Amino acid sequence: MSLLPARMRAIEISRPGPPDVLKIADRPVPSLRPGDVLIRVAAAGINRADTGQRAGTYPPPPGASDLPGLEVSGRIAAVGADVDDWRVGDAVCALVDGGGYAEYVAAPAGQCLPVPKGLDWVQAAALPETCFTVWTNVFDRARLVAGETFLVHGGSSGIGTTAIPLAKAFGARVFATVGSREKAEACLALGAERAINYREEDFVAVVKQLTDGAGVDVILDMVGGDYAPRNLDALALDGRLVMIALPHGRTAELDLGKIIFRRLTVTGSGLRALPAARKVVIGRELREKVWPLIEAGTFRPLVHALFGFADAAKAHTLMEDGSHIGKIVLEIDSSLASP
Repeated sequence: MSLLPARMRAIEISRPGPPDVLKIADRPVPSLRPGDVLIRVAAAGINRADTGQRAGTYPPPPGASDLPGLEVSGRIAAVGADVDDWRVGDAVCALVDGGGYAEYVAAPAGQCLPVPKGLDWVQAAALPETCFTVWTNVFDRARLVAGETFLVHGGSSGIGTTAIPLAKAFGARVFATVGSREKAEACLALGAERAINYREEDFVAVVKQLTDGAGVDVILDMVGGDYAPRNLDALALDGRLVMIALPHGRTAELDLGKIIFRRLTVTGSGLRALPAARKVVIGRELREKVWPLIEAGTFRPLVHALFGFADAAKAHTLMEDGSHIGKIVLEIDSSLASP
């Protein structure tokens, strides 16, 4: 640690509010706990959780950094006690509990993954949050398997553009909801069989038609609110609904009889609050089952825009505008040698 700087640049939330409350600040380089590594950050992914934290509606969990940023790529600059799997200089991407918008971030060693061969820092920074989220919700909680049908709402989002090619790669028929023709075309290019424009079509009617009236086996919902009862109508017998975000609200009126008599499973999860031990398991599963697909070219993160360190507010504005397709990434340090 003696060769490391004592201070670093970071993007902090000066007060809860709109994007312009993000300010460049001088902070101490994080200290390491046993089991942590210190990453010199090349790039950081932008996520809805970041904008919620900035607005004051999604506070970080106890013990987490107050700085935004849940996923990064970069090189390991130091390793803490009890870390055997990583060495200084290793190129990694990592899921972190906060602090990613900074030149250095401490990350649990078990939440780090090697940068896949063939990817640059920007692409690698776009992987952790979406891959951890899609894997735990679609393939673990919802148990999607080959031959089943899958619907993802918000198909052009970072989560959607990860869920579509992964579900396709594992043998599912994939459908997505979108809000424009451009977003529909992007989802089709990623492997969706059908992109449903929710402004013009009823997704329940469309998936029923596509499945000969049966409905879909799994739905990944990032909408909530009034989508909830319609999701139940769109599910097949023994169907599984996983909810991970609620921009349309937390309340909905559901016919519980549909859940009972059609043997439906309704569940949800938040990645940030998962126990660290569970995240370690997800990381191992991703390295075993998803990283080979990335290195083979079967799946690549879709990056919509890259912003410079001083333009974090512009990145948040774009995220909240909702016009992006895929991931938004913040470049932290362009001087790092390629992975």
